[in-house]
Amino acid sequence: MTKNLVGLCLGVLCLTFSACGSSPDPKHAAVAGGAAAAKPTDGADTTGTHTPVPGGKLPPPSVILGRKEVPILCYHQIRDWKPTDSRSAKDYIMPIADFRQQMKMLHDSGYHTVLPDQLYAYLTTGAPLPEKPVMLTFDDNDEDHYTVAYPELKKYNFKAVYFVMTVTLGRLPHYMSKDQVKELYNAGNVIGSHTWDHHSVKKYQGKDWEIQIDKPTKQLEAITGAPIRYFAYPFGLWNRQAFPELRKRGFVAAFGLADHRDDTDPLMCIRRIIVAGGWSMKTFNAAIHSSFK
Repeated sequence: MTKNLVGLCLGVLCLTFSACGSSPDPKHAAVAGGAAAAKPTDGADTTGTHTPVPGGKLPPPSVILGRKEVPILCYHQIRDWKPTDSRSAKDYIMPIADFRQQMKMLHDSGYHTVLPDQLYAYLTTGAPLPEKPVMLTFDDNDEDHYTVAYPELKKYNFKAVYFVMTVTLGRLPHYMSKDQVKELYNAGNVIGSHTWDHHSVKKYQGKDWEIQIDKPTKQLEAITGAPIRYFAYPFGLWNRQAFPELRKRGFVAAFGLADHRDDTDPLMCIRRIIVAGGWSMKTFNAAIHSSFK
């Protein structure tokens, strides 16, 4: 039993480095920013965050695809590099000082974070968004999302989406506990599903939907006390066969990492891009302005 648990933990750690698909490219980077706060705040303002998803019939895919894309930025680990980190792993590890500098730049430049319910309303009904909207997302449930990123975001009243891989819950000190996830939700952030152990959706068969989606969704709903409506694909990999399966399980939108969207159901493959560790601020700023149509 101990041997199996150690092996699973090592596998999860490896997934942290390999997760989420295509290699970052400044040309394709998505930007995330947050509400430009006049001054730091000790607590997060939850006004307008966990709002009901609009009902009614969805517009044709062409309408959704015709709306200007909102930049969406994906982070994994927020920590300083170690001598043992490989070159490829560093793409998924954001040094702490760089992350803080990025958040400050977004705040000082007037970006406003938006959350999935706002994005969904905008894409389906044309509901207005704040000026310079961006979305911050964090994948895999690393504890530094709580210990490093969350305090930094609170300085600017930024909100974010945390896509949790539930196999990691409570495995301190590397991953967040259930109480930490609950605190993030109570502070006005959104908790989304990232499967049980990062198994690719494109390979699901048999009981995989129950193991990877149904059980993790119930677990996250028990933690937050609210429906889990948003999903992020492991490795950013999706296929059309997954769309109806996700919809019948209550998901209204899903997030990938691809450079394209499906023309039949774009809500189920919303684009976002990884911010690579080691980007200069010039590259980061250029990526913000060059990504998304």
